[in-house]
Parts: sequence; C-alpha cells; structure tokens
Amino acid sequence: MAHAEMPVKTAGAGVFLELRKRLQSGLLIIRKDVAHNPSDVVVTGRDSTLHIQASEVELNLALPPGVTVEPGSVTPTSAGDHCKEELHFRLRISTAQYKDVSDEVMETLRAKETYCFHCQACMTRLLEDRFFQRVLPLPNGNWNAIVDDWCCHADPFANKKLLPRAMDCLLGDTFLLLLRDGSCEHTLTEEISPVCAADSQDPKKSCRRLKVLSCKSCSSELGEAVAPETLKLYITQVVVERIVGDRRPGDSLSRSLFLERTVADKLCELSNSLSTFHFSVQTPDGKAFLLIWLLNSDSIVASIPWSDIKNPARSIDSSLDPLSPSLSATRALKLLYVSCSDTGIQQRDIVTNWEVNSIGHPLVLPMKVCEELQQVMDESNVTLPASLRCMQSYQVAYLRLCVPNVQCEDRPVCEDGPMCAAMA
Repeated sequence: MAHAEMPVKTAGAGVFLELRKRLQSGLLIIRKDVAHNPSDVVVTGRDSTLHIQASEVELNLALPPGVTVEPGSVTPTSAGDHCKEELHFRLRISTAQYKDVSDEVMETLRAKETYCFHCQACMTRLLEDRFFQRVLPLPNGNWNAIVDDWCCHADPFANKKLLPRAMDCLLGDTFLLLLRDGSCEHTLTEEISPVCAADSQDPKKSCRRLKVLSCKSCSSELGEAVAPETLKLYITQVVVERIVGDRRPGDSLSRSLFLERTVADKLCELSNSLSTFHFSVQTPDGKAFLLIWLLNSDSIVASIPWSDIKNPARSIDSSLDPLSPSLSATRALKLLYVSCSDTGIQQRDIVTNWEVNSIGHPLVLPMKVCEELQQVMDESNVTLPASLRCMQSYQVAYLRLCVPNVQCEDRPVCEDGPMCAAMA
C-alpha cells in the first residue's frame, strides 16, 4: 500500500516516550529544537522515574508502578526520513509482575447492587437509587445480521426488540437499557428527531423517528427512548456510581478526557472478549463515521508538548511535580484510524474495502459523540512527533486508559486522578 500524503502539521511533542510492556522496550523521541545532537542528551532511570537532561531542559517522567528503565540501555538510533527534525533513542525496560485492575462501567454494574446515574456533562442526578435484580449482556452489535446462520427456520426475532423487565439492566456495547421510573420526568426531556438510513437517497426508504433523551439541566444528549417505558443511555454520556453509605459523587472529568478513557476501555474490553482489532464507529442510522484499527494495548506513553518547552513562562525542569499530567506516563491504546468523510484516494479505498468485506465490529454512538471522538483522536495525532503521525494511509492516535494502581478496601484508586470515582 502506497504511503498517503497527510497534511503537514507544525505542532507536536518536544519530547515523546513510548514503552511497550510486552516487548520490554521503548522509543524516546526528542526534537532537535530541544537537543541538536545525541551527545547533548543524558537519560537515566530509577525507581519508576525517567530523568531526561537535554541542553537547558530537564524532565522527570513518572512511570507506572513496576516499570523501570534498565541502566545503560539508552542508545541513539536512526530517525529515518525525519533525521533533520528529530533524535531517536531506543531503550530497554523491565516490568514487575502485577495485575492491571479494570475499572470499566460495564464491569462495574452488578446485580443485587444499587446505583445512581448522573449526566456526565453537569453531574446532575438523572436516576435515583436504581436496584437491579438482573444485569444481563445483550448480543453483540451485529447479532441480527447473522441470526439467519444460526436458525433453520424463520427469524424468531424479526421485528422484536430485546427490552428489560422490571429491575433489569441490559448491557450493550455502547449503551445501557433500563426501565423508566418516576424521577425521569424531572430530569429528562424527550424530543422527536428524524433519523434516515445510510442510503436515504432512496425515496422508497423513509426516515424513522427517534425519541432523543436529553438532560433537563444542561440539554446534553444522553440516549434514546426505544420503547414507551425503556431508556437507552450511552455509556459516553452518563456516569454510573454505586451507592455506598453517604458517599458523594466524584468530581466530573473534562468531557474530552472522560470520552477518551471510556472509549479506550471499551475498545480494550471488546478486543479481548471478541478477539477483534477492527472497529467501525457508526451513527444511529448505521452509517460508518470512523474506522479504527487497534494496534497495541500494552503501550505506556508520555508526551511533553513543544509549546510547553518553547514557552519560557512554562519552562519545565526537575523542580516541577513529576506527577503532574504533562510529566507522567500512562497506559494507552495505540490506534490507526480513518475518517469516513476523508476525500483522499487512499483513504476512500480503505473505507470501501472495510464496507465491502464487512470489516470492523460496529460501535454505535450519537453523531455529536462521533464528532467529539474524532476531535479527541485528531488532537492526539497532532501532538505526536512528525515521524509517528501516519502509518501508510492511516493516521495514528493514542487513547489513554484509566489504570488503578492502589487497591483499597472499597475499590482501586486511580493513578490518573478522579477517573475511578467517576466510573465506579
């Protein structure tokens, strides 16, 4: 496959680090604006900290627990076509054997527990003290397309919806189904919105009417009313918390960070459970919006923006808190992605190939959320070193994962801030 010509971007990381836990190796990239020669760079590591000294810049990068850099393993390597702009270094790491504890909303929900649902945008309580007798997974997103392969008679599920009963919660890939209760009248609004099929140019196929649910406090779209008494809430739009004593709801993360980690957790979960690495992010009308190829799930990344290093008012040195977001490394998924609206020839070929061969597990999200997700991935892409932004005709992005690193009596405490409080 020929390399695609991507737009040149002037932003990017001044210092970028990617470690691979499975390969026990890493790549350190430093822009030549920061250090002109490999001899200007001194890299040492101990006690889960990586110290980088280059010309007038000093950085202390905090690594996840159990990850250390092997002494004397940092060596210069070729930067290829980007040797005029970047310095590349290879290094070896060692990782202690510890188990990553998951903290995903889908694994958090349990039967015989009581939960409260909040709007992620404004943290308004949407549903009070919901107790579930049953928490059941729904079939995979494309189950209806293959039901004929499993049935020797007419489709028994034709024109039938899988809906929850009283005190049920049904779990889809990207949404929850549960019954409406009296509190919904005070917290949710409902609006009719037409949704056309992907081939809506066909005059014989009419648009269906979608009942969109929104938060009454901030008007954020939350999901749909799929039946008179059934709510469909997208996991990217709500925060679910277990009711434990007098505990108050956790602080809300920024919208982009919440979306990034929720989608990253879901991609990781589905990849492990379904043994798939291709995902098609779709709108409710079934139209593909983004195509995602999950490359690595064991990456540990840290990126110091060039603007932070260049700006004297924000100079970075070893006196800064090494646990601040810009100076700590975190687990992330490495992804390749293509926007289905891209007009490039190579990109259009990729989209056509995925559609013809039905590549990609479908992930259905509201249109606005699809746009937000693409923006998150584009922002990740533009902060990467120029040598890492593209892989053949795909763009590259990293989505950070929330990884708890301390186990307490109640639940893990996340190394990345209030994520666990928001999702557990």
